[in-house]
Amino acid sequence: STINVLVVEDEEAILTLIQFTLEQAGFNVTGCTSVEAAKPHLLEKLPDVVLLDWMLPGTSGIQLTKQLRQDQRTKDLPIILLTARSDDVDKEMGLNLGADDYLTKPFDKAELLARLQAVVRRSKGHSNSIIRTGDVEVNLDTQTVTVGTKTLHLTGKEYGIMELLSLRKGSTLNKDQFLNHLYQANSFLHLPMKS
Repeated sequence: STINVLVVEDEEAILTLIQFTLEQAGFNVTGCTSVEAAKPHLLEKLPDVVLLDWMLPGTSGIQLTKQLRQDQRTKDLPIILLTARSDDVDKEMGLNLGADDYLTKPFDKAELLARLQAVVRRSKGHSNSIIRTGDVEVNLDTQTVTVGTKTLHLTGKEYGIMELLSLRKGSTLNKDQFLNHLYQANSFLHLPMKS
């Protein structure tokens, strides 16, 4: 079944890019440029996941997250915050208010899709986010890497590097991409990054 995504992003260019990327990947997308415009879509039928910009004109993404978490009907609605701000204080705040994940702009299409799929899978109770490359398996939910039958004992940063390589297999990565990934409050945000 198609996954319905509600995207709330006030920058038209970014909204268009996200919509196009997600539609190409088979998601059903509704785009809005403000919380006010998004509210009717939340009243009708709940989407499977909300991609929400942190800084929005009028009601901010953070305020909406707070409201959604306080309402019985939407308290478990998967929310991914999009933000141009990458300071950890903000991340903490966003996650404490109940966002499921966090993506700092500019993000890469593969990462957006991987995060979205992981959040939706978790919300539907399928916890099988495994990326296989040859006999290497990276499990995005348990944050473990196995080679054949052996589980590797990795530090947080080592796991982060393996995760990035598996999410972007086939791409050439530069140092900044590694640093962004490693210091982005750990990409799947269940565990704080431990060095």
